[in-house]
Amino acid sequence: MSNRIKVLIVDDSALVRQALTEILSSDPQIEVMGTAADPFVAAECMKKSVPDVITLDVEMPRMDGLTFLQKIMSQHPIPVVMCSSLTGSGSETAMKALEYGAVDIIVKPKMGTKQFIEESRVSICDTIKAAAMSRGKLLPVTRSREVAPKYTADVIIEKATSKAMIQTTEKVVVVGASTGGTEALKVFLEMLPEDSPGIVIVQHMPEHFTAAFAKRLDSTCRITVKEAADNDTVVRGRALIAPGNHHTLLKRSGARYYVEIKDGPLVSRHRPSADVLFRSAARYGGKNVVGVIMTGMGDDGARGMKEMFDAGALTVSQDEATCVVYGMPHEAVKLGGVHKTLPLQLIAAEVMRLCS
Repeated sequence: MSNRIKVLIVDDSALVRQALTEILSSDPQIEVMGTAADPFVAAECMKKSVPDVITLDVEMPRMDGLTFLQKIMSQHPIPVVMCSSLTGSGSETAMKALEYGAVDIIVKPKMGTKQFIEESRVSICDTIKAAAMSRGKLLPVTRSREVAPKYTADVIIEKATSKAMIQTTEKVVVVGASTGGTEALKVFLEMLPEDSPGIVIVQHMPEHFTAAFAKRLDSTCRITVKEAADNDTVVRGRALIAPGNHHTLLKRSGARYYVEIKDGPLVSRHRPSADVLFRSAARYGGKNVVGVIMTGMGDDGARGMKEMFDAGALTVSQDEATCVVYGMPHEAVKLGGVHKTLPLQLIAAEVMRLCS
């Protein structure tokens, strides 16, 4: 039991508390140490035992989630994962929570098909594990149950052939990030000039939250930032954020680059998947692409980064010191798909240099 991630669930809905308890308890690496209907009950629980991770409802009686989050971060910082509904106001509040120090966001569990429930379980459990790792606590990977299939990008797009891609003067930047990526992308994008090359980004986030995330970035960056829509053109001075729950691919028609939004199974346990974006960039961009892989748990993007590397793209990874979780970049480096590893603050300048 000592090696399991202790989670405290804070939510005013008894149904949500029960659903999250069942989901998290299904994973042998996670222990639900308690549940609380509001922050005051949670505070009493934390006096008895400090959790490794807290799941926190956004809207609750007596004290809202944001207020409690601020208290936690100022008094006893603990990795907090916000649990939000799919409403517009919920996604806006969740974005504020990330700014206040929350590690990640999960969507409140609900009933659905067997595949939907299993994908939700995988996503929620992986988010909790990533949050625990953000505190610097690495846990042994031991499983006593069969895990969901881990698909590769093959299920969405075929691997690039050896046929060389014609190089153009226009570069395209593709970026993959997960846990800690919301803040890392903010730092990266705010440092780019107005005429930066077109950018396509996969940040692991739930459906609908990517639109709110893009809107917030657009308000602070010199470039335009928007949630990607099918057939959007990749143009200078604009970053496209892959929509949650959909894969995003880079495509090319003549000299024009555009994105294709597709459904499909989880790839590397994610949808959108950085591996899918990166493979499409290797296939349709080749030497015209600059790839960046940032903070995040797991290995999504690592194989795709190596495919871009082999196709002649220039690739950059975020270094361990500036990553919240040094998982995805580390795996990309181990596969030999990274030309240069840099601190977060230097990546924007390097991307501009590589694109010049």
